[in-house]
Amino acid sequence: MRRVDAPGALAAALLLAVSGAAPADEIGSVGTKFKLLGPNDKIVIEAFEDEEVPGVACYLSRAKTGGISGAVGVAEDTSDASIDCRQIGPIRLPEAVRAGKQDGEAVFKRRTSLLFKTLQVVRFYDPKRNALVYLTYSDRIIEGSPKNSISAVPILPWPEPAPSRAEPGQH
Repeated sequence: MRRVDAPGALAAALLLAVSGAAPADEIGSVGTKFKLLGPNDKIVIEAFEDEEVPGVACYLSRAKTGGISGAVGVAEDTSDASIDCRQIGPIRLPEAVRAGKQDGEAVFKRRTSLLFKTLQVVRFYDPKRNALVYLTYSDRIIEGSPKNSISAVPILPWPEPAPSRAEPGQH
């Protein structure tokens, strides 16, 4: 029987929780369950941009557990999440993405329990359809969840801004 190195596993979990995480802006939240003590359970909406592929923004909704355990950061959030991504500007794919060398790369991570569980968003490139596909799912070091959500972003030409025109009488 193999022994688990607890300090090593803890360090790996903490590194996983903070690495590869794109910064996200909280857009808003709605309460889903009243808690007498501590914050209510809620659904949080966050937005982040793919740092490797400028011109793409994703909106992620996820469950957040409240109560006293949620307030002190020891609650485990459920694996429920949904994602929707959009083109918000011109997209220039880095060669590594275009070649598929970064398929499955994490573009967003959020710790969803004190240890071992994260919510991730990974990116794939579909060359046949010239689209980026973003998948969100939850995983643990031992066992993940099959709950997932995807969003596809077709890469379209982006219109150039119209030149500004001077108003009559101005030069």
